[in-house]
Amino acid sequence: MREYIIEGGTPVNGEITASGNKNAALPCIAATLLTPEPVVLRNIPEIEDVQVMFEVLKQLGVQVERGGGKGEWRVTTGSLTGNAVPAEQARRIRASILLAGPLLARTGSVELPPPGGDVIGRRRLDTHFLAFESLGATVETNDVYRLAATKLIGAELFLDEASVTATENALMAAVLAEGATTIENAASEPHIQDLCRMLNRMGADIGGIGSNILRINGVESLHGTEFAIGSDFMEVGSFIGLAAATRGELLIRNAGPEHLKMTRIVFARLGIHWEVSGEDVFVPARQSLRVRADLGGMVPKIDDAPWPGFPPDLTSIMTVVATQVEGTILIHEKMFESRMFFVDKLIGMGARIVLCDPHRAVVTGPCRLTGSELVSPDVRAGMAMVIAALCAHGTSHIHNVYQIERGYENLVPRLRALGAQISRNGNDTG
Repeated sequence: MREYIIEGGTPVNGEITASGNKNAALPCIAATLLTPEPVVLRNIPEIEDVQVMFEVLKQLGVQVERGGGKGEWRVTTGSLTGNAVPAEQARRIRASILLAGPLLARTGSVELPPPGGDVIGRRRLDTHFLAFESLGATVETNDVYRLAATKLIGAELFLDEASVTATENALMAAVLAEGATTIENAASEPHIQDLCRMLNRMGADIGGIGSNILRINGVESLHGTEFAIGSDFMEVGSFIGLAAATRGELLIRNAGPEHLKMTRIVFARLGIHWEVSGEDVFVPARQSLRVRADLGGMVPKIDDAPWPGFPPDLTSIMTVVATQVEGTILIHEKMFESRMFFVDKLIGMGARIVLCDPHRAVVTGPCRLTGSELVSPDVRAGMAMVIAALCAHGTSHIHNVYQIERGYENLVPRLRALGAQISRNGNDTG
């Protein structure tokens, strides 16, 4: 098994370029199934989840070829031979569920096993299937999910939760449905906006992009296109947290600061700021690193919310950063009942954290962390552990790093280039 060996106590310094958005890459890859014509995707990150997604497409008969540039791929689905998603790969990533919508729209039926992914608690799929049923599909949910539709018909959908992947699945099914579809209470994250823009370039008719109401006029067919996805604002937030927690100085190129407005507000509660120049973000070494109390001296909180609120995926990062900041703050992760359990490992490293319940933790800093044996439970908690290890005194070993590399591109060499004392050993068995 692969592991990271980290010697902490050294600030990161230098320059790094943000990768393409993992959460845009996966639905855009799935959307290539909506046309038999070639689609060229650019700025696709070299991460485990992307490779697994491409493996699934290849097993369905799709041609997947590297392009000439970094992060460029050419996908041609004219050779599609099946609609049964292979179980082994599907169970490795959550994003396998995104194949349901385009395969249903393209072939009229789809079979797929329950998806895998992060171990962060229950992740319901009801919203996906309710949307498909509203568009005219029949749904069977046993050991294998089976969806079928003689014809998809546009409908008015009100999602029972603003689910990102359910919004994406409903979108990909609706673009080829007969008539008009309205999706209310739709998620509106930057990666959904990227998917909408890509689909429109393929010939879809989607309005309301960036809002919580999407209007889709179905078309008979889509054509090929070329599309570059945006920067990964989750990765950017992770690197900002890394720089601040290690008291380093970092220039992040192609950071997409237009997507960091709420992130900037929340980091400011910990006394952390950065400068913006065009598409770049500069995190200076000199930060106050002090919790800014609410009015009346009240303990502030960091809580997540649907976009444009603070992203749930960054709550793990903020928990670690808060251990290096003077003062007390409440971290409230509302979505997943297991995401905060990793704080037990931080407590073992010396963090002063009270886990109030599965969703809330009170953090008081600054804390002197010491190296430890750690196991990554999911992508973001894994990256949070990397940050904690780089802050800590002594050596840490992080196991199950497959979970980290599902979401962070070439992490070890990129961090080493910033001066981090991190190495990777072990074989490539996930």
